[in-house]
Amino acid sequence: MPVVKINALTVSAEMREELERRFSGRAGVVESADGFEWFELLRPVEGTDRYLVYTRWRSEEDFKRWTESQAFQRGHAQAAADAGQGNDQGQGHGHDQGQGHGQGHGQGPAQGHGHGQGPAATGAELWSFEVVQSTGPAPGA
Repeated sequence: MPVVKINALTVSAEMREELERRFSGRAGVVESADGFEWFELLRPVEGTDRYLVYTRWRSEEDFKRWTESQAFQRGHAQAAADAGQGNDQGQGHGHDQGQGHGQGHGQGPAQGHGHGQGPAATGAELWSFEVVQSTGPAPGA
């Protein structure tokens, strides 16, 4: 059964651009993971300071394998090193990047980098859902 993982990141107005930059710097990492189906970074429009990092996986097992993979571990190790050194290497959804652990999205002690700013997010929550019903455009539409 497909699963959705949503990482809700609390991001101040002054760190929004930085968070988005970090995600774009890691674009393409998670897409090669077996069972990965979809990624979206959702910017808040009004009423909240939370970004949502949406990923969809073929199964919970596929998501778990991703969080245990070398690519995932390398991404987090690099993010931690970058945060400590102030390098500008990019961090984002290689989901990515931390969605299994509430990290990897520019928040937390192992997150963030560059410009001596540290984490881009001040908090994170991981939400998990099973896909019970889904629809999309009709074929040929």
